[in-house]
Amino acid sequence: MPTANNPFQVALNQARALHQRRQYAAAEAAYKKLLQAPGAAETVWSHLLQLYVQTGRPAQVIESLERLISLRPDEQFYYEKLANFYQGQGEGEKAVECYRRLLKRQPKMADAHFNLAFLLRLNRHFDQAIEEYRSALSLGIRQPEEVHLNTAAIYADNLRDDSAAEQALQQALSLNPSYIPALLNLANLREEQGKKEEAMALYEDILATSPDHPDALARLANLSTITTKDDLILKRLDSAASKPGIEAMGKAILHYASGKALDGIKAFPEAFAHYRAANEASRGDGSRPYDRRLQEQLTTALIQTFSKDWFQRLEPISDAAPVFICGMFRSGSTLTEQVLASHPEVTAGGEIDFFPSLVRGKLAPFPSSVIKAEHGKLREIAQEYLETTHAMFPEAKNITDKRPDNFLYLGLIKMLFPKAKIIHTTRHPLDTCLSVYFQYLSGQQAYAKDLMDTGHYFTEYRRLMSHWQALFGDDTFEMNYDQFVLSPKETLEGLLAFLGLPWADECLEFHKAKNSVKTASYWQVREPLYARSSNRWKNYESALLPLKAFLEERGIAC
Repeated sequence: MPTANNPFQVALNQARALHQRRQYAAAEAAYKKLLQAPGAAETVWSHLLQLYVQTGRPAQVIESLERLISLRPDEQFYYEKLANFYQGQGEGEKAVECYRRLLKRQPKMADAHFNLAFLLRLNRHFDQAIEEYRSALSLGIRQPEEVHLNTAAIYADNLRDDSAAEQALQQALSLNPSYIPALLNLANLREEQGKKEEAMALYEDILATSPDHPDALARLANLSTITTKDDLILKRLDSAASKPGIEAMGKAILHYASGKALDGIKAFPEAFAHYRAANEASRGDGSRPYDRRLQEQLTTALIQTFSKDWFQRLEPISDAAPVFICGMFRSGSTLTEQVLASHPEVTAGGEIDFFPSLVRGKLAPFPSSVIKAEHGKLREIAQEYLETTHAMFPEAKNITDKRPDNFLYLGLIKMLFPKAKIIHTTRHPLDTCLSVYFQYLSGQQAYAKDLMDTGHYFTEYRRLMSHWQALFGDDTFEMNYDQFVLSPKETLEGLLAFLGLPWADECLEFHKAKNSVKTASYWQVREPLYARSSNRWKNYESALLPLKAFLEERGIAC
C-alpha cells in the first residue's frame, strides 16, 4: 500500500475531504480516478461504499459490495454487509443467497452457517434454519449453547413444538449450566405451559448468579403474591432499578413489574408513577419514536389502496377461509383465542408473524406494492400462508391467527382469502389505552410509550377499522371484552355461530385448558372469567383526563 506522503495518499485525502464536505459528486469522481492505483481497489471501493450508503444509492451500494467481494472472495465480512443490505431492503432471498455463495467457497465456515441460519429464520425458512444451525454445531462453532438457544426459539415461536424447544434448551444448559438466556427462555416456556412453581424456581436460579437481573427479577415479582407496599420483592425491584449503569430497558422492565405489583394491591398513584417511569425508560431502547403524521399517512394509504372498487375488480386468489383475531393490543385477543381453543374443533395459532413479516419483506413497500403485484405472486403468498400454518399445526381443523396488529393488513388478507373470517376484539377505549401503556410491547409499537401517542394511534385504528367494517361487515364479528364479561354465554353463542361451530360447554371453562399460551396474558387466561379489568381506567381517572378529552374530541365515546 502506498505510504502516507506519496501522490496516491495525497489524492485520497483530497477525495475524503470532498466527501466530508458533502461534495458527493466531486468526491465520487475523485475516488474513481484512484481505482487504477496498484493495491488501492479495496480502500477506494470501501470509501465509495460509504458515499453510496450516505447518498441513498442502493444500486451503487450493491455494486461496491460485489466489487469488494471479488477482491476478497473467501472472507465473510463483505458477504455479511451485502446480506444485511439486501435484508434491510426487503430482499430476504437475495440476503440468503449471499451466504450460500460464501459457503460454496468455504463450506466449513461455522460462523457463516450460523449467520445463514439467522437469515433463513427471518425469511421464514424454519426447517432450513435448523439444518444450518446443526451444520454450525458439527463444525465446532464457538459458544454452541447460543446455537441451541436460537434453535429452541424457532421450535417454540415459529414451529410451536415446545418439546423440541425444551430439548434444545436443555442441550444448551448441559454445555453451560449457568447460561442465563437458556434458563430465562426455559422459565418463560414453563410460564406459557402454566407451570408456575417450576418457572419461579428457574428465575431464582438466575438470581442466584445475577441478583439484579431485570427480566428474572421482574418475572419473579409478577408470579409472587404481594400484599403490601413493604414487600421484600418490591424493595428488590426498586433497588435494582436504581443501580448505577443499568440499561434503559432493564430499568423499564423493573418499573413495569413494580407498577403491576402496586396496581394489584390497589396502590394506584404509586403504580402509575412506576408505569410512567417505565415508559420514560423504554424510550431509550433505540427504536424510532412514534410519528403521528406517518401513521395518518399509512391509514390513508390503506384506505385508498384497498377500496370498494379495488375489491370489485379483483380475481379470486384462494377459497380457503382462515380465522383471524385482531384489534388493538391488550383488547382481549388472547382471551378470545383461549376461549375458542377450548372448542374441540379449534386450535390456537397464537401470534403468527406471517403478515407483518411479509409486508416488511416480499411486499415492501406496503401497501403500494400490492397495486402492481402479479396474480401468480399473490397466489404463491396465499399458498405459503396455508402451508406455514399447516406445518405448525398439521392435525388442526380450524386455526386461529391471533396477531392483533393484523388489523393493518385486513385488506391484504381479504384480497388473498375472500372467505376469511375476522374476529375484531374491542374493549372500553380508556381501558385499552391504559393497558397498552402498562405493558411493554416492543420497539415496533412506539406509540405505547406515551399515553397521548397511544390515544392518537387508537383514533387511527378506529378510522381504519371503520373502513374494513364497511367493506367486510358480513365477515367480521366484534368480540367486546366488557360485553363478554357481563354476558358470557350469549356472547359466545354469537361468536360460535359466526364461525359456523356447534356449541361447546368447554369454551366457558377456557381457564382449564392445558395448551401453551404465548402472549403476555398467559396467566390472566388461566383464571376463570373476571370483571376486574373492565372500567379499570377509573382507578387512574385523574391521570387520564387529557387522553379522555383527546378521544372525545375525535368522536370516540369514553
